[in-house]
Amino acid sequence: MLLDPDHCYHALLSHDHRFDGQFYIGVTSTRVYCRPVCRVKTPKLANCRFYPSAAAAEAAGFRPCRRCRPELAPGKSTMDSAARLAILTARRIEAGDLSQMRLPELAAQLGVSDRHLRRVFQEEYGVSPNAYAQTQRLLLAKRLLTDSTLPVTEVALASGFGSLSRFNSLFRSCYRMAPSDLRQQPVQDTAPDAPLRFELSYRPPYDWATLRDFLSHRCIPGVEHWEGEVYRRSVRLEYQGQTHQGWLQVQPMPGRPSLLLQLGPGLARAIPPVLIRVRQLFDLCCNPDEIDAVLGTLAENQPGMRVPGSFDGFELAVRAILGQQVMVKAARTLVTRLVARLGDPLPDAGPVTHLFPSAATVAATAPEVLGELGILRRRSACLIALAEQVANGQLLLRPGGDLPRTLQQLQAIPGIGPWTAQYIAMRALSWPDAFPAADVGLYQALGCRDARQTEQISQAWRPWRAYAVMHLWHRHADH
Repeated sequence: MLLDPDHCYHALLSHDHRFDGQFYIGVTSTRVYCRPVCRVKTPKLANCRFYPSAAAAEAAGFRPCRRCRPELAPGKSTMDSAARLAILTARRIEAGDLSQMRLPELAAQLGVSDRHLRRVFQEEYGVSPNAYAQTQRLLLAKRLLTDSTLPVTEVALASGFGSLSRFNSLFRSCYRMAPSDLRQQPVQDTAPDAPLRFELSYRPPYDWATLRDFLSHRCIPGVEHWEGEVYRRSVRLEYQGQTHQGWLQVQPMPGRPSLLLQLGPGLARAIPPVLIRVRQLFDLCCNPDEIDAVLGTLAENQPGMRVPGSFDGFELAVRAILGQQVMVKAARTLVTRLVARLGDPLPDAGPVTHLFPSAATVAATAPEVLGELGILRRRSACLIALAEQVANGQLLLRPGGDLPRTLQQLQAIPGIGPWTAQYIAMRALSWPDAFPAADVGLYQALGCRDARQTEQISQAWRPWRAYAVMHLWHRHADH
């Protein structure tokens, strides 16, 4: 990625949050790198070097600013094909995937060769994928050392380092300080079982109210809970060969373009995938100005609309199948019954009481059992077929996979048509150009009679049609 120094310096002078996470500034006089929103004394242009990623700044010998904290910056969002491939790779790396597989395996899941992946990643981020992964581990460790009371050994393990000595060595060589140097300021809550706290930044404007209403209207009792502005949910995920379970809580931070995330102690060893999944759920990497400019008049009265993602792709896909041709309330009733029957209890998690059933559990469930919950026979067969493919690893329902292949796999399952596949792509795969053209709510909003008409109209909103869908659905909130 080529960066124009004059444009970057102008953005630095403005401290505009729209540029946060888009580039970083290395200051030669201090050897520190900052975010464009940093409020320290602005350096001279002659002393500034501009980098497309934190990893590139660190590779050039700069260490992170302790005031603006580059680890808090939002991620990137773009629809240029090569850049998007690099960004999806970065998100997979941030989720800790390179600690569980080699780069050729990751490239295969993305549907490209590892040589092509290395090339486009280097062009976008200025470093190799492995160097980027190392920077992400170090920045997460810096974050935990600053904001938590976890012992240094636990910080090293939670950040993805295999040994304490390797962690100490890299931290000292890259940041020119010992990990313990960041522990000079006490954190607020020192209880051993206190939740871990993380600040997750976004680029304003952010239409939180619409996103909150959409998610709360569809939340699964027992698995999710909304109280005012606070969202809480149960979590179970596989990471580094282990199953982790617990709870998380998210709420806005007053006066700041950030959300506050709290994690229960059971998730302390699975922080990277949890952070990236929460970012996807709340669409925190979105660049609203870029999107709203394409949507034009559709977005002018409600800027900053987000597309609600999902924390778990299988959970979202089940919800989508059970929501076919029924109202939101009816689908929610069916999912609630499914959780009560097949979900595992989660003790000591407050208002969330159950974990969503795993794909393996649903795959092993007899169709008659699902029928007893009021699920039609055809949908029961569809759920079981979906669960089997997810459980055996054939179907990957997360951002950063081979999208055309995933859509093809979904629609090959009897009972999943174009509407369901596009809805899953929109929310579980975070595909910003997804468009469920046969949606009744879109017909009503656009005054159309069939999918062909809505598809034709939608071409003006490419490549951000999923955001157009949210605006149109919001006009028909009963959808």
